[in-house]
Amino acid sequence: MKLHSQSFTDGGRIPGEFAFAVPDPKNRVALSSNLNPHLAWTDAPPDAKSLALICHDPDAPSVGDDVNQEGRTVADSLPRAEFVHWVLFDLPAEVSEIAAGAYSSEVVPRGKSGGAAPRDARQGINDYTGWFANDNDMKGEYYGYDGPCPPWNDERVHRYVFTLYALDVEELPPFSPLTAAALRQAMTGHVLASAEITGLYTLNPALI
Repeated sequence: MKLHSQSFTDGGRIPGEFAFAVPDPKNRVALSSNLNPHLAWTDAPPDAKSLALICHDPDAPSVGDDVNQEGRTVADSLPRAEFVHWVLFDLPAEVSEIAAGAYSSEVVPRGKSGGAAPRDARQGINDYTGWFANDNDMKGEYYGYDGPCPPWNDERVHRYVFTLYALDVEELPPFSPLTAAALRQAMTGHVLASAEITGLYTLNPALI
C-alpha cells in the first residue's frame, strides 16, 4: 500500500494553509485556515474492508515549561512525546482519496463536533482537547483534524506522520475514549497493511 499527497511531499514542508497556525511577525503566531491535506493511496489489499488514519506529531515537548515563553527556547535535546492531530476510522475500503479541506476547513474554537464524518467514516478526538482544557475561550472536545501548531520557540522542526491502515473489518467494535491510543488497541489483529507519509512544520522564524 502506498500513500501520497498533493498538499506536500514525503519529508517536505507542510504549507501553512494545512496548519492550525502560521508565523506572524507581530504576535508570533496567527490562526490559519486549518485545512486537512489531500491524501490518496494505492495498492490497498483486495480483502480490505475498511480504512483508518492517524496523524501524530512525535516531536511534541514532553515538558511545557518553556513552550512559547519569551526569552526562552524549547531545547532540541528535550525528550519528546506524541501529540495526535487526527483520528479517522471506519472509512469504507472503496475510498481511495481524501480531498484537501474535506474534513476540516477552519479553526473551530472549542472543537469541531464529533462522531460522524464524511464518506460514512467516524472521527475521534485529537490532543488539542487536552491542550486547551484550561483555556476558557478554547476548551472543548476537538474531533477530527486540527493541523500543526508547534511552539514558536522550539529548536526542532516537527514531523507530522500520517499513517493509513487497511483493516479486515467493515466497522471496528465500539471503543472509548475515541483517542488514537484506543483506536490502535481496537485495530489489534485487524491490520492487513499500512502506509505512511511525513510532513515537516515549524513556527520558529529561525528555522523557516
